[in-house]
Amino acid sequence: MPSITLPPKENALFKRILRCYEHKQYRNGLKFCKQILSNSKFAEHGETLAMKGLTLNCLGRKEEAYDLVRRGLRNDLKSHVCWHVYGLLQRSDKKYDEAIKCYRNALKWDKDNLQILRDLSLLQIQMRDLEGYRETRYQLLQLRPAQRASWIGYAIAYHLLEDYEMAAKIVEEFRKTQQTSPDKVDYEYSELLLYQNQLLREAELFKEALDHLTSYEKQICDKLAVEETRGELLLKLDRAGEATEVYHRLLERNPENWSYYQGLEKALKPKSAEDKQKIYEDAWVKYPKGLVPRRLPLSFLTGEKFRECLDRYLRMNFSKGCPPVFTTLKSLYHHKDKVAIIEELVVGYDKSLKTCKMFNQNDDGKIEPPTTLLWVQYFLAQHFNHIGKHTVALEYINTAIESTPTLIELFLIKAKIYKHAGNIREAARWMDEAQALDTADRFINSKCAKYLLKAGLIKEAEEMCSKFTREGTSAVENLNEMQCMWFQTECALAYKSLNKYGEALKKCHEIERHFVEITDDQFDFHTYCMRKMTLRSYVDLLNLEDVLRMHPFYFKAARTAIEIYLSLHDNPLSDDNKESQADNANLTDKELKKLRNKQRRAQKKAQLEEEKKNAEKEKQLKNQKKKKEEDEEEIGGPKEELIPEKLAKIENPLEEAVKFLTPLKNLVKNKIETHLLAFEIYLRKEKYLLMLQSVKRAYSLDPDHPWLHQCLVRFFKGVSDSKDMPEAVQTVLKQEITKLFGESDPKTFNKNFLSKHANSIPHRVAAAKMMVFLDSSSEGKAAELATSLNESLTDRSLQTCAEVLQALRDGSLGSQQEKFTESYRVSCHGLYPYAVAFMPPGYQDNTAVTTNGDLSPCDHEDLPNEM
Repeated sequence: MPSITLPPKENALFKRILRCYEHKQYRNGLKFCKQILSNSKFAEHGETLAMKGLTLNCLGRKEEAYDLVRRGLRNDLKSHVCWHVYGLLQRSDKKYDEAIKCYRNALKWDKDNLQILRDLSLLQIQMRDLEGYRETRYQLLQLRPAQRASWIGYAIAYHLLEDYEMAAKIVEEFRKTQQTSPDKVDYEYSELLLYQNQLLREAELFKEALDHLTSYEKQICDKLAVEETRGELLLKLDRAGEATEVYHRLLERNPENWSYYQGLEKALKPKSAEDKQKIYEDAWVKYPKGLVPRRLPLSFLTGEKFRECLDRYLRMNFSKGCPPVFTTLKSLYHHKDKVAIIEELVVGYDKSLKTCKMFNQNDDGKIEPPTTLLWVQYFLAQHFNHIGKHTVALEYINTAIESTPTLIELFLIKAKIYKHAGNIREAARWMDEAQALDTADRFINSKCAKYLLKAGLIKEAEEMCSKFTREGTSAVENLNEMQCMWFQTECALAYKSLNKYGEALKKCHEIERHFVEITDDQFDFHTYCMRKMTLRSYVDLLNLEDVLRMHPFYFKAARTAIEIYLSLHDNPLSDDNKESQADNANLTDKELKKLRNKQRRAQKKAQLEEEKKNAEKEKQLKNQKKKKEEDEEEIGGPKEELIPEKLAKIENPLEEAVKFLTPLKNLVKNKIETHLLAFEIYLRKEKYLLMLQSVKRAYSLDPDHPWLHQCLVRFFKGVSDSKDMPEAVQTVLKQEITKLFGESDPKTFNKNFLSKHANSIPHRVAAAKMMVFLDSSSEGKAAELATSLNESLTDRSLQTCAEVLQALRDGSLGSQQEKFTESYRVSCHGLYPYAVAFMPPGYQDNTAVTTNGDLSPCDHEDLPNEM
């Protein structure tokens, strides 16, 4: 259908529609649309129909919007407006690839339309179509060479394509057009100069970068960045003398900055540890109160010199009362010799301070205040906790609490000791005690909530968080809105441990949505940063967004979701009660009846709460909708609601698991868990070539990993047993298996692995599991192998022992392991007396919960033999 040209009156109305859209006056815009479309001559005017659809989309009426825009486009296929509007509609739905196609079609009919070109460039940078982005920015530069954004956008395109020299030349050409006074403070011009200098450094034109910095130093506002960049450049150019002066000046500004000392070391190039120590000794004289120049030498000194420096460092910190001193020394705990010296010194302080109130009896009569002993005991509690001596750690922290029962830090450490000792319930009680001492401290509140979640007390954790969340909404909703991912991650793990898979998956999907939102949020910065000239930060943002899902929060959520989906694939939930069946299996009839009555009461209570919550939510939504309509603001389409029951009963759990896996495979390739999780998924999908890819990648990272060994054996056996495999695939697999395993069979391979790692408990357990997997008659031998706790064995830890006990119970080490299970539990209980995992079967964790929901510590928290 040919384009309909509107007469002047209707054309004026159409322009008013455009203005109404720009100013978010959507109701008025619809009125003007109606005036044009009510005329029978223009009832099918494509551009008006498209604009009406776009306006309706902004009011949340998406289906009508799509119908109208498509109708408008059919009526006027040669209209750039119709194609542009269709692109905007696709963009609002985050269908960026489709939107780019629409914009390209629009440009066919109006190739020099600035607005379409700008919109296209935004989508191209969002989707990282860098070649396309460069072409579009070049067109914009040709059309508007006087605009600053045209030059900057074109330079950034080359920067992202790693053609740094070209980017620097473009910025220089633009800079020449700028009329600025050398004495005038112009922040935006200053940022442009710093960005240009960054480009020269990335192009490795260090001399040019230094000359540039010197030439424009007076016009750069960020003087600290100038000095730091100068020091870096002088080191690159091997001008050590000048670099030394720069770093001395920087240290005068901030003697507590680690990187300045490292720069000074590179400039002075000390030949020995003595020369290096001299650098820091000079700093001690110049900055007598400085802690960093006293801490850094501890990383490279050894023996008596280490002891001397450590002695001075610790005395200074303990006298001042510096709580983080243990944290600053934690990186030294990889060296056994240094740990022994630390322990010897601090235990000596403790004894001496108790007897004569001095660090050493031979000191020159300087009496220390009582708080010094308190901080020494605080340090020793952390020290012994870190090296796994939890009973000794508790003795020190209890002594400190007796002397100063109002110091919150002491309770935090006591909670941490119990957590590391394996009693998270007790840890949560003590963290709650700490929180009660200062209810206005958000950090302690968050820490307490985290411990409650680890203890499986989800409701109590939510109540704890509600003290700092917005009133009028539930804590969970508010934390989700604030993208509080530490809470959601811990929540997911807590629900998973309680076998509430639906709730756990809901949290994982919420975290996934946060990452999608963060990716989408960068859209606003593409224009903002070029307008405000924050170019260095903008490029950093783009680089961060490219690797966003490398973040530990995403990895934890993805791993949890994948493990749950694998479990759901292996054991699908057939009804609502399936999640709790595992817990109910061992209960007597009386206990089961009691539990069901309790569940009914809880269900009724939950139903009433849900109804109340829904009523409040409905009221809130009505008010919100009314307010938005009054303000004529945009209302986006609602997101799909995450319903735990549906998530837990998904039809294709493996496909859902792959969605979480894909970003990990692309971005977290350096973690062996990524490839082992991939193997677990592909094993169940029977994708042998992808299984091979996964084990090969994992093998390149750590060929001796216990979990990898189990994957290799199962892969080997799976290939051997498979009969309906294509011949070409079979040939490839046999070749690769020969490379990985040699000519041996799975049993021999497992035996060789065991002999190679006979002294490592995790490796012995992996070999024992595979022994049972390959031959069920070897259960006895496998159990003996896995349950050995000989002192000569390495890598023995609470977590490893708990995993072995779980394997004995769940049948991974054979189905007839009752006699080994109890004796192993008793042995582990002797090694880890506080750990709940190894408590006797009749043990009940006596959590005392008062009527207001506060947790109170039990009476026997420090007696391991009575727990």
